[in-house]
Amino acid sequence: MDTIDYAKSYKPAGSPVQEVNDPILKGSGIRLLIKRDDLIHEHISGNKWRKLKHNISDTVQQNHHTILTFGGAYSNHISATAYTCKKAGLESIGIIRGEDDSTNPTLNFARENGMQLQFVSREEYRELTRVGAYRNTPVGDDDSTGRAYFHTPLQECFGRFFLVPEGGANGLGVRGCAEILSEVEEQFDIVCCAAGTATTLAGLAISLKEDQKLIGFPALKGGGFLEGEVKRLALESNIRHGTLNFELETDYHFGGYAKLKPELLEFINGFTERTGIPLDPIYTGKMMFGVYDMILNSKPVGAYGHTPLPRGTTILAVHTGGLQGWQGMKHRGLV
Repeated sequence: MDTIDYAKSYKPAGSPVQEVNDPILKGSGIRLLIKRDDLIHEHISGNKWRKLKHNISDTVQQNHHTILTFGGAYSNHISATAYTCKKAGLESIGIIRGEDDSTNPTLNFARENGMQLQFVSREEYRELTRVGAYRNTPVGDDDSTGRAYFHTPLQECFGRFFLVPEGGANGLGVRGCAEILSEVEEQFDIVCCAAGTATTLAGLAISLKEDQKLIGFPALKGGGFLEGEVKRLALESNIRHGTLNFELETDYHFGGYAKLKPELLEFINGFTERTGIPLDPIYTGKMMFGVYDMILNSKPVGAYGHTPLPRGTTILAVHTGGLQGWQGMKHRGLV
Protein backbone atom coordinates (compact mmCIF):
# COMPACT_ATOMS: atom_id res chain seq x y z
CA MET A 1 0.00 0.00 0.00
CA ASP A 2 1.48 3.37 -0.95
CA THR A 3 1.50 6.37 1.33
CA ILE A 4 -1.53 8.08 -0.20
CA ASP A 5 -3.74 5.00 0.18
CA TYR A 6 -2.40 4.52 3.68
CA ALA A 7 -3.17 8.06 4.76
CA LYS A 8 -6.75 7.76 3.51
CA SER A 9 -7.60 4.29 4.76
CA TYR A 10 -5.38 3.30 7.69
CA LYS A 11 -6.89 4.02 11.06
CA PRO A 12 -6.28 1.92 14.17
CA ALA A 13 -9.42 0.94 16.03
CA GLY A 14 -10.83 3.38 18.55
CA SER A 15 -10.69 2.64 22.25
CA PRO A 16 -13.38 1.69 24.78
CA VAL A 17 -14.38 3.41 27.99
CA GLN A 18 -14.17 1.05 30.96
CA GLU A 19 -15.50 1.49 34.46
CA VAL A 20 -12.84 1.00 37.12
CA ASN A 21 -14.25 -1.61 39.49
CA ASP A 22 -11.80 -1.34 42.36
CA PRO A 23 -12.89 -2.49 45.84
CA ILE A 24 -10.82 0.34 47.31
CA LEU A 25 -13.18 2.88 45.76
CA LYS A 26 -16.34 1.19 47.03
CA GLY A 27 -18.30 3.56 49.22
CA SER A 28 -16.55 6.68 47.92
CA GLY A 29 -19.60 7.77 45.97
CA ILE A 30 -17.32 8.55 43.01
CA ARG A 31 -17.60 6.81 39.67
CA LEU A 32 -14.27 6.35 37.89
CA LEU A 33 -14.10 5.66 34.16
CA ILE A 34 -10.99 5.17 32.07
CA LYS A 35 -10.60 5.82 28.35
CA ARG A 36 -8.46 2.90 27.26
CA ASP A 37 -6.40 4.53 24.53
CA ASP A 38 -3.68 2.05 25.46
CA LEU A 39 -5.75 -0.48 23.48
CA ILE A 40 -5.67 1.46 20.21
CA HIS A 41 -2.64 -0.41 18.86
CA GLU A 42 0.27 -2.45 20.16
CA HIS A 43 2.97 -0.07 18.91
CA ILE A 44 1.18 3.25 18.35
CA SER A 45 -1.13 3.22 21.33
CA GLY A 46 -2.62 6.03 23.32
CA ASN A 47 -1.94 9.62 22.44
CA LYS A 48 0.93 8.60 20.16
CA TRP A 49 -1.48 7.69 17.36
CA ARG A 50 -3.64 10.70 18.14
CA LYS A 51 -0.66 13.06 17.75
CA LEU A 52 0.79 11.37 14.66
CA LYS A 53 -2.46 10.99 12.72
CA HIS A 54 -2.72 14.49 11.22
CA ASN A 55 1.05 14.91 10.98
CA ILE A 56 1.18 11.80 8.76
CA SER A 57 -1.71 13.14 6.69
CA ASP A 58 -0.07 16.52 6.15
CA THR A 59 3.25 14.85 5.30
CA VAL A 60 1.57 12.97 2.47
CA GLN A 61 -0.58 15.89 1.31
CA GLN A 62 2.50 18.12 1.02
CA ASN A 63 4.27 15.43 -0.98
CA HIS A 64 6.95 14.76 1.60
CA HIS A 65 8.49 11.31 1.87
CA THR A 66 10.43 11.69 5.13
CA ILE A 67 9.50 12.67 8.67
CA LEU A 68 12.16 14.01 11.01
CA THR A 69 11.44 14.15 14.73
CA PHE A 70 13.12 14.30 18.14
CA GLY A 71 13.20 12.28 21.35
CA GLY A 72 15.12 10.73 24.20
CA ALA A 73 16.69 7.29 24.19
CA TYR A 74 13.55 5.63 25.60
CA SER A 75 10.99 7.84 23.89
CA ASN A 76 7.52 6.42 23.24
CA HIS A 77 7.21 8.97 20.47
CA ILE A 78 10.37 7.80 18.68
CA SER A 79 9.20 4.19 18.84
CA ALA A 80 5.71 4.99 17.57
CA THR A 81 6.91 7.33 14.81
CA ALA A 82 9.34 4.74 13.43
CA TYR A 83 6.62 2.09 13.29
CA THR A 84 3.96 4.39 11.85
CA CYS A 85 6.25 5.74 9.13
CA LYS A 86 7.20 2.22 8.08
CA LYS A 87 3.51 1.29 7.83
CA ALA A 88 2.85 4.46 5.83
CA GLY A 89 5.72 3.87 3.42
CA LEU A 90 7.55 6.94 4.68
CA GLU A 91 11.18 7.34 5.68
CA SER A 92 11.89 8.45 9.24
CA ILE A 93 14.75 10.22 10.99
CA GLY A 94 15.12 10.48 14.75
CA ILE A 95 17.32 13.10 16.40
CA ILE A 96 18.15 11.43 19.71
CA ARG A 97 19.30 13.19 22.87
CA GLY A 98 22.45 11.51 24.23
CA GLU A 99 24.64 8.65 23.07
CA ASP A 100 23.90 5.43 21.22
CA ASP A 101 23.42 2.17 23.12
CA SER A 102 23.18 -1.05 21.13
CA THR A 103 21.33 -2.75 24.01
CA ASN A 104 18.56 -0.15 24.24
CA PRO A 105 15.25 -1.86 23.25
CA THR A 106 13.55 1.37 22.18
CA LEU A 107 16.36 2.42 19.84
CA ASN A 108 16.63 -1.09 18.44
CA PHE A 109 12.89 -1.16 17.72
CA ALA A 110 13.18 2.17 15.91
CA ARG A 111 16.07 0.86 13.82
CA GLU A 112 14.19 -2.35 13.00
CA ASN A 113 11.41 -0.17 11.62
CA GLY A 114 13.76 1.76 9.38
CA MET A 115 14.37 4.90 11.39
CA GLN A 116 17.71 6.62 10.79
CA LEU A 117 19.06 7.76 14.15
CA GLN A 118 21.27 10.78 14.73
CA PHE A 119 22.68 11.29 18.23
CA VAL A 120 23.38 14.79 19.56
CA SER A 121 24.57 16.25 22.84
CA ARG A 122 22.07 17.55 25.36
CA GLU A 123 23.15 21.11 24.58
CA GLU A 124 22.59 20.63 20.84
CA TYR A 125 19.26 18.95 21.54
CA ARG A 126 18.05 21.87 23.66
CA GLU A 127 18.86 24.29 20.86
CA LEU A 128 17.18 22.16 18.21
CA THR A 129 14.00 21.72 20.23
CA ARG A 130 13.61 25.15 21.77
CA VAL A 131 10.04 26.40 21.75
CA GLY A 132 9.14 28.34 18.65
CA ALA A 133 12.08 27.14 16.62
CA TYR A 134 10.31 24.60 14.49
CA ARG A 135 6.60 24.60 15.18
CA ASN A 136 4.68 22.88 12.41
CA THR A 137 7.17 23.91 9.74
CA PRO A 138 7.71 21.51 6.81
CA VAL A 139 11.40 22.10 6.22
CA GLY A 140 12.47 22.26 2.59
CA ASP A 141 9.47 24.14 1.22
CA ASP A 142 8.53 27.80 1.12
CA ASP A 143 6.67 28.81 4.25
CA SER A 144 3.52 30.76 3.48
CA THR A 145 3.66 32.45 6.90
CA GLY A 146 6.98 34.04 6.07
CA ARG A 147 8.86 32.43 8.95
CA ALA A 148 12.52 31.70 8.29
CA TYR A 149 13.72 28.14 8.55
CA PHE A 150 16.26 27.67 11.26
CA HIS A 151 17.00 23.97 10.67
CA THR A 152 19.49 24.64 7.88
CA PRO A 153 22.13 22.22 9.28
CA LEU A 154 19.57 19.42 9.49
CA GLN A 155 18.29 20.19 6.01
CA GLU A 156 21.83 20.14 4.64
CA CYS A 157 22.44 16.81 6.36
CA PHE A 158 19.19 15.01 5.60
CA GLY A 159 17.61 16.81 2.66
CA ARG A 160 13.91 17.53 2.39
CA PHE A 161 11.71 16.41 5.31
CA PHE A 162 8.52 17.15 7.21
CA LEU A 163 9.36 18.12 10.77
CA VAL A 164 7.33 16.74 13.70
CA PRO A 165 8.27 18.27 17.08
CA GLU A 166 9.34 16.22 20.06
CA GLY A 167 6.40 14.22 21.35
CA GLY A 168 4.24 15.27 18.39
CA ALA A 169 3.71 18.60 20.16
CA ASN A 170 2.24 20.82 17.47
CA GLY A 171 -1.15 22.03 16.33
CA LEU A 172 -1.65 18.91 14.22
CA GLY A 173 -1.03 16.76 17.29
CA VAL A 174 -3.60 18.78 19.22
CA ARG A 175 -6.17 18.22 16.48
CA GLY A 176 -5.83 14.46 16.90
CA CYS A 177 -6.11 14.65 20.69
CA ALA A 178 -9.20 16.85 20.37
CA GLU A 179 -11.01 13.80 18.95
CA ILE A 180 -10.69 11.74 22.16
CA LEU A 181 -13.77 13.00 23.99
CA SER A 182 -15.99 12.75 20.91
CA GLU A 183 -15.69 8.96 21.27
CA VAL A 184 -17.03 9.00 24.84
CA GLU A 185 -20.78 8.41 25.17
CA GLU A 186 -20.83 8.28 28.98
CA GLN A 187 -21.54 11.42 31.00
CA PHE A 188 -18.71 12.74 33.16
CA ASP A 189 -17.85 15.79 35.24
CA ILE A 190 -14.05 15.80 35.39
CA VAL A 191 -11.40 14.64 32.93
CA CYS A 192 -7.98 13.68 34.28
CA CYS A 193 -4.92 13.19 32.10
CA ALA A 194 -1.16 12.91 32.47
CA ALA A 195 0.94 15.63 30.85
CA GLY A 196 4.34 15.62 29.18
CA THR A 197 4.33 18.15 26.34
CA ALA A 198 0.75 19.34 27.08
CA THR A 199 -0.44 18.39 23.58
CA THR A 200 -3.08 15.96 24.84
CA LEU A 201 -4.21 18.43 27.50
CA ALA A 202 -4.66 21.11 24.85
CA GLY A 203 -6.78 18.78 22.72
CA LEU A 204 -8.92 17.78 25.69
CA ALA A 205 -9.30 21.39 26.89
CA ILE A 206 -10.54 22.48 23.47
CA SER A 207 -13.19 19.77 23.36
CA LEU A 208 -14.62 20.09 26.90
CA LYS A 209 -18.22 21.09 27.46
CA GLU A 210 -18.86 24.20 29.55
CA ASP A 211 -19.86 22.23 32.65
CA GLN A 212 -16.83 19.91 32.53
CA LYS A 213 -13.40 20.39 34.04
CA LEU A 214 -9.94 19.13 33.07
CA ILE A 215 -7.14 18.36 35.53
CA GLY A 216 -3.67 17.68 34.13
CA PHE A 217 -0.98 15.81 36.04
CA PRO A 218 2.51 16.80 34.79
CA ALA A 219 4.96 13.89 34.82
CA LEU A 220 7.95 16.16 35.31
CA LYS A 221 9.08 18.34 38.20
CA GLY A 222 8.17 22.00 37.89
CA GLY A 223 5.36 21.24 35.45
CA GLY A 224 3.54 24.51 36.06
CA PHE A 225 4.99 25.94 32.84
CA LEU A 226 2.68 23.60 30.93
CA GLU A 227 -0.17 26.03 31.54
CA GLY A 228 1.34 28.31 28.93
CA GLU A 229 2.01 25.38 26.62
CA VAL A 230 -1.65 24.30 26.71
CA LYS A 231 -2.74 27.78 25.67
CA ARG A 232 -0.08 28.11 22.97
CA LEU A 233 -0.77 24.69 21.46
CA ALA A 234 -4.52 25.27 21.53
CA LEU A 235 -4.02 28.41 19.44
CA GLU A 236 -1.66 26.59 17.10
CA SER A 237 -4.32 23.96 16.38
CA ASN A 238 -6.53 26.59 14.71
CA ILE A 239 -9.57 24.98 16.32
CA ARG A 240 -12.03 27.58 17.52
CA HIS A 241 -12.59 27.38 21.26
CA GLY A 242 -13.78 29.36 24.22
CA THR A 243 -12.29 29.52 27.71
CA LEU A 244 -9.92 26.63 28.43
CA ASN A 245 -11.26 25.20 31.69
CA PHE A 246 -8.25 23.30 33.04
CA GLU A 247 -5.93 23.16 36.01
CA LEU A 248 -2.60 21.49 36.67
CA GLU A 249 -1.80 19.34 39.68
CA THR A 250 1.98 19.39 40.00
CA ASP A 251 2.49 17.29 43.15
CA TYR A 252 2.65 13.85 41.52
CA HIS A 253 5.90 13.89 39.55
CA PHE A 254 7.57 11.51 42.06
CA GLY A 255 10.92 13.22 41.75
CA GLY A 256 10.83 14.12 38.08
CA TYR A 257 10.42 12.71 34.61
CA ALA A 258 10.93 8.91 34.42
CA LYS A 259 11.60 8.73 38.16
CA LEU A 260 10.08 5.72 39.89
CA LYS A 261 9.65 5.66 43.66
CA PRO A 262 8.62 2.53 45.62
CA GLU A 263 5.21 3.93 46.57
CA LEU A 264 4.39 4.58 42.91
CA LEU A 265 5.44 1.09 41.85
CA GLU A 266 3.42 -0.41 44.70
CA PHE A 267 0.36 1.58 43.66
CA ILE A 268 0.67 0.60 39.99
CA ASN A 269 1.07 -3.10 40.80
CA GLY A 270 -1.86 -3.04 43.19
CA PHE A 271 -4.09 -1.18 40.76
CA THR A 272 -3.33 -3.66 37.98
CA GLU A 273 -3.93 -6.66 40.25
CA ARG A 274 -7.31 -5.35 41.39
CA THR A 275 -8.60 -4.00 38.07
CA GLY A 276 -6.71 -5.83 35.33
CA ILE A 277 -5.74 -2.49 33.78
CA PRO A 278 -2.00 -1.93 33.17
CA LEU A 279 -0.52 1.49 33.84
CA ASP A 280 2.79 2.92 32.68
CA PRO A 281 5.28 4.23 35.26
CA ILE A 282 6.07 7.54 33.56
CA TYR A 283 2.69 9.07 32.80
CA THR A 284 -0.59 7.30 33.53
CA GLY A 285 0.60 5.64 36.73
CA LYS A 286 1.38 9.05 38.25
CA MET A 287 -1.91 10.51 37.08
CA MET A 288 -3.94 7.64 38.52
CA PHE A 289 -2.09 7.89 41.84
CA GLY A 290 -3.20 11.51 42.00
CA VAL A 291 -6.78 10.64 41.08
CA TYR A 292 -6.95 8.10 43.91
CA ASP A 293 -5.49 10.63 46.32
CA MET A 294 -8.16 13.09 45.25
CA ILE A 295 -10.96 10.54 45.72
CA LEU A 296 -9.86 8.78 48.90
CA ASN A 297 -7.90 11.35 50.87
CA SER A 298 -9.54 14.64 49.91
CA LYS A 299 -6.13 15.66 48.56
CA PRO A 300 -6.19 19.34 47.59
CA VAL A 301 -6.36 18.95 43.82
CA GLY A 302 -7.30 21.87 41.62
CA ALA A 303 -10.18 24.05 42.81
CA TYR A 304 -11.53 21.38 45.16
CA GLY A 305 -9.04 22.14 47.92
CA HIS A 306 -9.57 20.02 51.05
CA THR A 307 -13.25 19.59 50.28
CA PRO A 308 -14.12 16.00 49.31
CA LEU A 309 -15.48 15.53 45.82
CA PRO A 310 -19.29 15.59 45.85
CA ARG A 311 -20.86 12.15 45.89
CA GLY A 312 -22.14 11.26 42.45
CA THR A 313 -19.16 12.86 40.68
CA THR A 314 -17.96 10.96 37.62
CA ILE A 315 -14.29 11.16 36.68
CA LEU A 316 -13.00 10.17 33.25
CA ALA A 317 -9.30 9.29 33.33
CA VAL A 318 -7.54 9.12 29.95
CA HIS A 319 -5.07 6.26 29.55
CA THR A 320 -2.49 7.75 27.20
CA GLY A 321 -0.68 4.46 26.52
CA GLY A 322 3.08 4.53 26.91
CA LEU A 323 3.33 0.96 28.18
CA GLN A 324 6.54 0.44 26.21
CA GLY A 325 8.06 2.73 28.83
CA TRP A 326 8.43 -0.33 31.06
CA GLN A 327 11.16 -1.55 28.69
CA GLY A 328 13.27 1.48 29.44
CA MET A 329 12.75 1.04 33.17
CA LYS A 330 13.83 -2.59 32.96
CA HIS A 331 16.80 -1.75 30.73
CA ARG A 332 18.05 0.74 33.30
CA GLY A 333 17.50 -1.73 36.14
CA LEU A 334 14.85 0.38 37.85
CA VAL A 335 12.30 -2.46 38.05
